[in-house]
Amino acid sequence: MTIKELKLYFINQLTSIHESNEIESFFFIIAEYLHNLKRIDIALQSDLEILDIDFEKWKAIIADLQREKPIQYITGETWFYGLPFEVNENTLIPRPETEELVEWILDTQKDKAKSRILSILDIGTGTGCIPIAIKSNLPGANVAAIDVSEKALETAKRNAKSNEVDVHFMLKNILETENLEQQFDVIVSNPPYVRNLEKVEIKKNVLDFEPHLALFVEDDDALLFYRKIAQLALQNLASDGQLFFEINQYLGPDTVQMLENLGFNNIELRQDFKGNDRMIACTL
Repeated sequence: MTIKELKLYFINQLTSIHESNEIESFFFIIAEYLHNLKRIDIALQSDLEILDIDFEKWKAIIADLQREKPIQYITGETWFYGLPFEVNENTLIPRPETEELVEWILDTQKDKAKSRILSILDIGTGTGCIPIAIKSNLPGANVAAIDVSEKALETAKRNAKSNEVDVHFMLKNILETENLEQQFDVIVSNPPYVRNLEKVEIKKNVLDFEPHLALFVEDDDALLFYRKIAQLALQNLASDGQLFFEINQYLGPDTVQMLENLGFNNIELRQDFKGNDRMIACTL
C-alpha cells in the first residue's frame, strides 16, 4: 500500500465520525508521529510504500480514533504556549483558553520581574503546562506547583525536565491544606469546574478519556475549589500579589460574587477567544 492509498483508506474509515478537515489533520499528525513524514514529504513521495507492520499500527490508531480517543493521547504529546508537553490518561489535555490565562499572567508580571524575584504558585497543575510556560518566560521567578495526583506530578516533572526549567512540584490535596506556608506574588489555578449537570454538553472524546478527577465537581458546590484556594490566598498572597483563575463559563458572576464576599479587590472577569467568561484576576 502506498502512502496515497493509505490516506484514502484513513479518510474512508473516519468520515462518519470526524469532520473532513479534522481527519486530514489527524492523518498528517500520525504520518509524522509514525514515519517522521511531513506534509511536503507526502506530497513529493505519494508512491512511498507502507510496510505491513506499519499498516497494522495505522489500523490500531484508526480504531482509537473511531472510538474518539483524543489524538494527543494517541501520540502522547501536545503543544502549549509554544512548548512540547507529554500528555496521558492522568492529565488533562492543555487548552488554548489556558494559554490566554498564561498570557494574562505574563503581561501583568513581566515588569515586576525586572526589579525583584517573583514567587508563583500553580494549584492543580496536571501536565505542568501553566508553571512551565511561566517559568520559561520568567526564568528568574521561583515557580512551584501542586497536584493531588502523584501520577500527574510525575508527568509534570518529566515535562519540566524536557523543557529545561526548574519548577518545584508538591503532592498535596488543596482541600485539606490549611496554609501554603509562604507568601506568593501570584497564585493561579485551573481547578475542576465542570458540574455533573453539564456532562451532557461534554464531547465523548473528553468524557470517555480525560481524567474526571481534574474535570468535575458536584452540582451543589461548584465553587468548592475556588473558595478554598481564595481562602488560602487571603493568608498566602503578597500584599501586592494577584490571584488568577480559569473558570466555568456559566459561573462568572457567581465566582466574582464569591471573591467580593471574601474581600478581594480589583476583580476582573475576562472572556476567552470564543467569547465565553473564562478567567478572573483579583488582588487583596
